[in-house]
Amino acid sequence: MVERRVCTFCGIEIEPGTGRMYIKKDGVVYNFCTSKCFKNMVILGRVPRRTTWTEYYAREKQIRMKGLPAEEAAPKARKVKKAEAKPKEEAKEPEKKPEEKAAEKADKPKAEEKKPQEKAPQKKAPAKKPEGAKKTEKPKPKPEAKPKEGEES
Repeated sequence: MVERRVCTFCGIEIEPGTGRMYIKKDGVVYNFCTSKCFKNMVILGRVPRRTTWTEYYAREKQIRMKGLPAEEAAPKARKVKKAEAKPKEEAKEPEKKPEEKAAEKADKPKAEEKKPQEKAPQKKAPAKKPEGAKKTEKPKPKPEAKPKEGEES
């Protein structure tokens, strides 16, 4: 089976039988899809992350903008909700007698009445302005009363 290669500069997949392989003196192997990528990296010494038309630039931009690279942003598998779980839980609870239900209903209004009383005393004090603060708003001038057509002044 043919090995899939990716361009070292732009990040595009190289078709088998095309492209150029460049090996540096220190043994690092670079694969290039076109002469454009070869010239930009080897001859001109450009960095792929700073060249706008490369895949590496697009990934860096996504990280800056969203915080997630494109590969990790793939849709996740959704969890299947179990409709049977709710009926089982309800079946486990013992049925309450009508007397107990009435007692619970009587307790609920008492609890609701206490809540508003507790909240009423707690009021926030308005924020105080510093003494040296100047008023920026000027009072609007009142429009002069225009006499009506039938009335004289």
